[in-house]
Amino acid sequence: MKAISSNAKKAIMIGIMCSLSYLSVSLARNILSAVSPHILENGIYSEEQLGTLSSVYFLTYAIGQLINGILGNKIIPKYMISLGLSVGSVCIFSFYLFSDGFVVPAVAYGILGFCLSMIFAPMTRLIAENVDPSLTARTTAMYTFAALFGSPIAGLMAVGFYWNTAFLVTGGILLLMGIVCFITFISFEKRGYIRYLTQTKQQKKRSNISLLLKRSIVRFTVISFVTGIIRSSVIFWLPTYLSQYLGFSPDTSSLLFTVGTLVVSASPFVSVFLYEKIGSRLLPTVLISLISSSVCFAGVFFIKTPVLNLILILLAILSSGSADSIMWSVYCPSLKDTGMVSGATGYLDFVSYLAAALSSTLFANLVGYIGWRGLILVWFGLMATGILTCFKKQKQP
Repeated sequence: MKAISSNAKKAIMIGIMCSLSYLSVSLARNILSAVSPHILENGIYSEEQLGTLSSVYFLTYAIGQLINGILGNKIIPKYMISLGLSVGSVCIFSFYLFSDGFVVPAVAYGILGFCLSMIFAPMTRLIAENVDPSLTARTTAMYTFAALFGSPIAGLMAVGFYWNTAFLVTGGILLLMGIVCFITFISFEKRGYIRYLTQTKQQKKRSNISLLLKRSIVRFTVISFVTGIIRSSVIFWLPTYLSQYLGFSPDTSSLLFTVGTLVVSASPFVSVFLYEKIGSRLLPTVLISLISSSVCFAGVFFIKTPVLNLILILLAILSSGSADSIMWSVYCPSLKDTGMVSGATGYLDFVSYLAAALSSTLFANLVGYIGWRGLILVWFGLMATGILTCFKKQKQP
């Protein structure tokens, strides 16, 4: 049996730690969505209040991505990641303790968004600087998979626990990972797995908007916007869609959400597989993924049979997630030579979650006017916009 190379071993170790850390982030982000049918059924919060909570989270997470992405270019990642996880756990506990009201949970959920925004961009920088370029796409696919795998775990917790107990368990997991992450990264530093690069004077001089414009940041801004809505907002409302539009019970909706998001969580590996099969070409991978998603959303609109409709909407989300995943796995790490991996990643994630924040409340209010079928057409239009962006030539500054 061929021995694992030192580069591969380092990539695996870093990838596993990053994946576990981001899995806890994903769980914290999705737990409210997973238990939403039970919250609605018990009259704890209304649809509008749930939409407000999700929008508050997405908005503070988006703003935090922009701020923490820039800070992540300068601050050592282990500090930002472990601090974000630990303080985020306090926010989850606050949501559990004060669930009989709305103001405190809304504030806590907003702070949670900012705390969890301290993870993704610094983590991408960590991998870009310490993993061999030939292994970067597969390593980042590990924690982008973890980002999606948190949804089915949240769904299982929604089935296995009373809704507010699920928040208590989630807070404990976040706190544990904050501690484990800090200790593990210290160990990695001592073993030489992790070293932190500093920008040279030349990099600092050319680290500006003009350089990012030359690297197609405008195109990927649009792609991040449209796929971000599907990745976050549509996933958030999926359990409600299953119960209200497809007619499943709240318990069945939570179970289907778990199984469905487990399928969707494979999108990072689908994107890397497609990317490598077509000769490691970034833009064609994005284009194929978006076209597939738009075709599936069209099927969702025309086919009303619950089982087929469910399969198609999951494939649509999976395909959109493929375009989204390859952006984080390939495009962002490719900016290593600019010294702006964390900043660019944070900016694109800011765009993604800003779109989710704006759309979440909009969807909650819009569904009463245009119905779920109208929203399906909106989702189809988002994918069409992304497709057009892939064909549009980028102007060089």
